Amino acid sequence: MGGCYSHVSVHDVECSCKHHHDDGACEHGGDSIRLRGSCEFVSMYSKKGSKGVNQDALTVWKDFTGKKDMIFCGVFDGHGPLGHKFSQSIRDKLPSKLSASIKQSQTQKVIKHNETNHTDGSSHNNVYGEDNQNMSFSSWEGSFMRCFREMDEDLAKNIDTKGFLGGSTAVTLIKQGDQLIIGNLGDSRAVLGRRTHDNHLVPVQLTVDLTPDIPSEALRIINSGGRIFSAKGGPCVNRIWRPNGDRPGLAMARAFGNFCLKDYGLISVPDVSYRKLTKQDEFVVLASDGVWDVLTNSEVINIVASAPKKSMAAKLLVKHAVQAWRRKCFKVDDCTAICLFLKD
Repeated sequence: MGGCYSHVSVHDVECSCKHHHDDGACEHGGDSIRLRGSCEFVSMYSKKGSKGVNQDALTVWKDFTGKKDMIFCGVFDGHGPLGHKFSQSIRDKLPSKLSASIKQSQTQKVIKHNETNHTDGSSHNNVYGEDNQNMSFSSWEGSFMRCFREMDEDLAKNIDTKGFLGGSTAVTLIKQGDQLIIGNLGDSRAVLGRRTHDNHLVPVQLTVDLTPDIPSEALRIINSGGRIFSAKGGPCVNRIWRPNGDRPGLAMARAFGNFCLKDYGLISVPDVSYRKLTKQDEFVVLASDGVWDVLTNSEVINIVASAPKKSMAAKLLVKHAVQAWRRKCFKVDDCTAICLFLKD
């Protein structure tokens, strides 16, 4: 878990922010950044599994891009050699890349809006609201895709031979008012807890687990020369393999890093989606596959809803996941969760 955001090397985990608080929060460029703990609208927790160093990382940025109604959340699940370095580096750098890109897109939209009004005297409202700084979905999608590509390129510049086989997933979310924009890469997941009209809490899965089991993902991998099969003697999980050799056997079709597989169908292009929130939507859970591999979507949202306090929700969820792992097998995976509450 470490400290909070800074511009130091990825190998430095402790926080160097000037405005560091004991509760795990700090400030950077007008954004309030949190890497652990809880506050009035979010609960977050990560627990190391039994396989060594915790390769998960997470972060929440309040007042993202300097806006009071914008929040960024991200969970990053590293894997392979130096997986924790990948997840930590992405945690530290990806949000600031997205923030800068969104600010640029919003500025360009305002300039274009003013030029259009100056030309014909008309007003053009965005489909998501009347605020002329709101962006179209295509602009959001463009920012996510551009920043994910730049992040992967940054990782490639600083990689060594050992890290060539490692990488990380990313499930990220930006909330602005009643808008949710989700950028997903890999098999971490985001699920919405929604209250129906008859007062039942139901899960709405916001992301797709991007694995080789998806036909479109498998087709790209096969057409690129990669192989897909489950390892002998291991769990029945389909993985990507190079044309020759038995490493690394990656269980996801998209990820940061894993440069040894980038020529064989693995990509770092995020799946970006949009959702408009309603009064029935209560919270969103972002978690690494350590949670989803042992708990169903329904179990997850019911555990979160059962927490005595919102601040305890993520820790309670991770506790249940760890218990489920111990019942299932000897080795426990790293488990990480962010619970973003949508109501006061």
